[in-house]
Amino acid sequence: MNRIKCHVKKGDQVEVISGNFRGSSGKILAVFPGKQRVVVEGVRIIKKHLRKSQDNPSGKIAEREGPIHISNVKLIEREKKTEKKKAAKKSKKEKEEQKAA
Repeated sequence: MNRIKCHVKKGDQVEVISGNFRGSSGKILAVFPGKQRVVVEGVRIIKKHLRKSQDNPSGKIAEREGPIHISNVKLIEREKKTEKKKAAKKSKKEKEEQKAA
Protein backbone atom coordinates (compact mmCIF):
# COMPACT_ATOMS: atom_id res chain seq x y z
CA MET A 1 0.00 0.00 0.00
CA ASN A 2 1.37 3.37 -1.00
CA ARG A 3 0.74 6.40 1.13
CA ILE A 4 -1.37 8.99 -0.68
CA LYS A 5 0.02 12.50 -0.25
CA CYS A 6 -2.34 15.45 0.27
CA HIS A 7 -1.61 19.17 0.01
CA VAL A 8 -3.70 19.93 3.11
CA LYS A 9 -4.08 18.37 6.54
CA LYS A 10 -6.41 18.51 9.52
CA GLY A 11 -6.57 21.92 11.17
CA ASP A 12 -5.49 23.93 8.10
CA GLN A 13 -7.47 26.99 7.00
CA VAL A 14 -8.69 26.49 3.40
CA GLU A 15 -10.86 28.18 0.78
CA VAL A 16 -13.17 26.36 -1.64
CA ILE A 17 -12.13 27.33 -5.18
CA SER A 18 -14.66 25.43 -7.31
CA GLY A 19 -18.01 23.71 -7.14
CA ASN A 20 -21.28 24.74 -5.51
CA PHE A 21 -19.54 26.06 -2.39
CA ARG A 22 -17.00 28.28 -4.21
CA GLY A 23 -15.80 31.24 -2.13
CA SER A 24 -16.53 29.77 1.30
CA SER A 25 -13.67 29.06 3.69
CA GLY A 26 -13.13 27.20 6.92
CA LYS A 27 -10.98 24.86 8.95
CA ILE A 28 -10.43 21.25 7.88
CA LEU A 29 -12.08 18.84 10.31
CA ALA A 30 -11.11 15.55 8.62
CA VAL A 31 -9.09 14.27 5.65
CA PHE A 32 -9.81 11.02 3.81
CA PRO A 33 -6.76 10.52 1.52
CA GLY A 34 -7.96 7.18 0.11
CA LYS A 35 -11.17 8.75 -1.14
CA GLN A 36 -9.48 12.11 -1.89
CA ARG A 37 -12.04 13.97 0.23
CA VAL A 38 -11.93 16.57 3.01
CA VAL A 39 -14.53 17.81 5.49
CA VAL A 40 -14.44 21.60 5.89
CA GLU A 41 -16.11 23.41 8.78
CA GLY A 42 -19.31 25.15 7.66
CA VAL A 43 -19.16 23.88 4.06
CA ARG A 44 -21.68 21.47 2.45
CA ILE A 45 -24.07 21.22 5.37
CA ILE A 46 -26.24 18.14 4.88
CA LYS A 47 -29.33 17.10 6.79
CA LYS A 48 -29.67 13.60 8.21
CA HIS A 49 -33.02 12.33 9.45
CA LEU A 50 -32.72 10.39 12.71
CA ARG A 51 -35.43 7.97 13.80
CA LYS A 52 -36.94 7.90 17.28
CA SER A 53 -34.71 6.47 19.99
CA GLN A 54 -34.00 6.89 23.69
CA ASP A 55 -31.64 9.77 22.90
CA ASN A 56 -34.17 11.42 20.54
CA PRO A 57 -37.67 10.51 21.77
CA SER A 58 -39.35 12.49 18.97
CA GLY A 59 -36.65 11.97 16.34
CA LYS A 60 -34.83 14.89 14.75
CA ILE A 61 -33.12 16.26 11.67
CA ALA A 62 -29.38 16.61 12.36
CA GLU A 63 -27.18 18.95 10.32
CA ARG A 64 -23.52 18.18 9.72
CA GLU A 65 -20.73 18.87 7.23
CA GLY A 66 -20.33 16.61 4.23
CA PRO A 67 -17.08 15.77 2.39
CA ILE A 68 -15.91 17.61 -0.73
CA HIS A 69 -13.18 16.68 -3.21
CA ILE A 70 -9.66 17.63 -2.15
CA SER A 71 -8.93 19.31 -5.51
CA ASN A 72 -11.66 21.89 -4.80
CA VAL A 73 -9.83 23.43 -1.82
CA LYS A 74 -6.90 25.83 -1.67
CA LEU A 75 -4.64 26.20 1.36
CA ILE A 76 -4.84 29.64 3.00
CA GLU A 77 -2.97 29.13 6.25
CA ARG A 78 -1.20 26.18 7.85
CA GLU A 79 -1.96 25.30 11.46
CA LYS A 80 0.77 26.58 13.78
CA LYS A 81 2.25 23.56 15.54
CA THR A 82 5.26 25.42 16.98
CA GLU A 83 3.04 27.31 19.43
CA LYS A 84 1.60 24.02 20.72
CA LYS A 85 5.08 22.55 21.12
CA LYS A 86 6.29 25.63 23.03
CA ALA A 87 3.31 25.43 25.37
CA ALA A 88 4.01 21.72 26.00
CA LYS A 89 7.68 22.45 26.75
CA LYS A 90 6.73 25.18 29.22
CA SER A 91 4.32 22.90 31.04
CA LYS A 92 7.01 20.16 31.20
CA LYS A 93 9.49 22.61 32.75
CA GLU A 94 6.90 23.74 35.28
CA LYS A 95 6.21 20.13 36.30
CA GLU A 96 9.95 19.47 36.76
CA GLU A 97 10.32 22.63 38.86
CA GLN A 98 7.40 21.60 41.07
CA LYS A 99 8.95 18.14 41.63
CA ALA A 100 12.29 19.69 42.55
CA ALA A 101 10.70 22.14 45.01
